[in-house]
Parts: sequence; C-alpha cells; structure tokens
Amino acid sequence: MSVDKLIVGLSGMPGSGKSIVVSVAKNIGFGIIVMGDIIREETQKRGLLLTPKNIGKVMLDLRMKWGNNIIAEKCIPKIKKIPFEKVLIDGLRSLDELNLFKKHISRFNLIAIHSSPETRFQRLNQRGRSDDPKDRKSFQERDIRELNIGLGHVIAMSDYLLINELSIEEIKSKSQKTFQSIEEKWMQ
Repeated sequence: MSVDKLIVGLSGMPGSGKSIVVSVAKNIGFGIIVMGDIIREETQKRGLLLTPKNIGKVMLDLRMKWGNNIIAEKCIPKIKKIPFEKVLIDGLRSLDELNLFKKHISRFNLIAIHSSPETRFQRLNQRGRSDDPKDRKSFQERDIRELNIGLGHVIAMSDYLLINELSIEEIKSKSQKTFQSIEEKWMQ
C-alpha cells in the first residue's frame, strides 16, 4: 500500500451521523469508499431488492463464505485506484476489517461516531433510504446484527470518537477539527 496516501476509516451504528462526517471529508478533499456499497452491489447482483433484511442476509452470507474481512479486502484495490491522496473508508464493522486495514496501511486512523439509539432511530426514519428500518423491531434487529459482527468492538478501538447528539453544524465542526488533527499528525 502506498504510504503517500492518508487513509482514514469511519465506523458507527446506523443513523449515528457517518454521512455528515463523509460530507465533511469530501469538502476537504478526501476520496470516499463506502463499504456498504459493496454489499448493496452484491445484493443487486443476486437480484434482490435493497431491503434491510436482504442486505443484512447478503452481508452475513459474504462474511460466512469468505471471512469477516471480505468487504475490507474488496476495498484495498479501490484504495489503490482512487485518484485522491486522502481517502476515507466509510463503514468498518468488524475487528477483522480493522486489522486488515492496519496490516496494509501503516498509519491507519479510525474515527467512530456515536449517537443514542433513540436519536439514531429518529434519523433513520427521517432519512428514508430503502434499506432503513421502518419500525423499532427491525431497527433493533439491525442493531443486533451489526453488533454481532463486531461493530461495538470497532467503535471501542477507534482513535477518535465523535459524540453526535448535536446540531449538524456542531458535528461538522467537530469532524473538521478531527480531520485537521489527523492530517497534522500524518504530516509529521
């Protein structure tokens, strides 16, 4: 892996505010790789609708067949090809993924974003993406599925933690300061 690229990972429960962090990263010149897009693409290849149940099933199936770091492995060639000197990888969910990135990227940094379940449920309801849960039961099922593959462990191992119970402007400001800190460290 080329050491001249700044690579940052992003993790957080669904609805925690990852998309806001992604938008800040884009605005300051980061290329974006979304790990969930790989799963959504595979779901569509299988001729399935993009529902929470189908996407979750495909995610678990890929991991069962190819290992818990399969999505991260599929990201490595994308990182090498992306025409950006700074790259944000959105959506780490397991320690296997984190360890794979750390193995390939010498100074890998991980940002985690956290919000309460109630806040996240409200956000997902407002967002209305096809794979967002429509009720509390499916919301809880999705959370449990994410936690069972290790998302909580990844969040616990993060280098930077953003608590997002704030306004969009406040979390954007916190995100920008975090990226600035990571870039300053990387330049040393």
